[in-house]
Amino acid sequence: MTGYQVVKRATGRRAGTRAGAYDVVKRAIDVTVAAVALAATAPLTVVAAWRIRREDHGPVFYRGTRVGRHGTTFTMLKFRTMVVDAGRLGGDSTAADDPRLTRAGRWLRRGKLDELPNLVNVLRGEMSLVGPRPQVEWDVARYTEGERRLLDVRPGITDWASIVFRFEGDIIAGADPDRAYDELIRPRKIALGLAYVEHYGLRVDLRILWLTALAVLGHPRIDELLQRALRQAKVHV
Repeated sequence: MTGYQVVKRATGRRAGTRAGAYDVVKRAIDVTVAAVALAATAPLTVVAAWRIRREDHGPVFYRGTRVGRHGTTFTMLKFRTMVVDAGRLGGDSTAADDPRLTRAGRWLRRGKLDELPNLVNVLRGEMSLVGPRPQVEWDVARYTEGERRLLDVRPGITDWASIVFRFEGDIIAGADPDRAYDELIRPRKIALGLAYVEHYGLRVDLRILWLTALAVLGHPRIDELLQRALRQAKVHV
């Protein structure tokens, strides 16, 4: 065995140890934060459920099949923001002016409250607080070999792309939503997801969570802070 091979194998073991420690710590943070957040937002959950049911007496939750880590599928939970059987009336992308959105749904989407049930997926281990957003099966089927690296990590509630494209519905409004998404959002969203996979770590995760909170609260300098954080995290897309 050459000296290079010995160094490479030793380096690989150290990297594997670091990755294993990161996974353990990240999972502990996921479970703790998700449990606390679910308890803290329980009153808001009751209000959301009441508004959804009052409007059309339909189900409170939306259950959609998504592709998770290593290509396994799971059922993602969200508050229902669209009319019953919305999937039969249009595509997967949702513009801000989509007529399928309910009044309660528009309210929920404004503050990203529709994603609160994702915390249940986090507790189950299907998602993480931070990671590329999980996608539908037909979209994952279009991934190139390089893009399939997105499946190396647990999908998350938020990531770089979630902040950059926090007004996704407005970006694709007034156009064919699915086509606009493919042309204006999907390429960069995938690039941002791959950048996260390349440079993830606890510091990056905490920074994304902090910026997500600022974005939801409407911080006036969020775009400036986001660009600075992207540079520091070596994200150039």
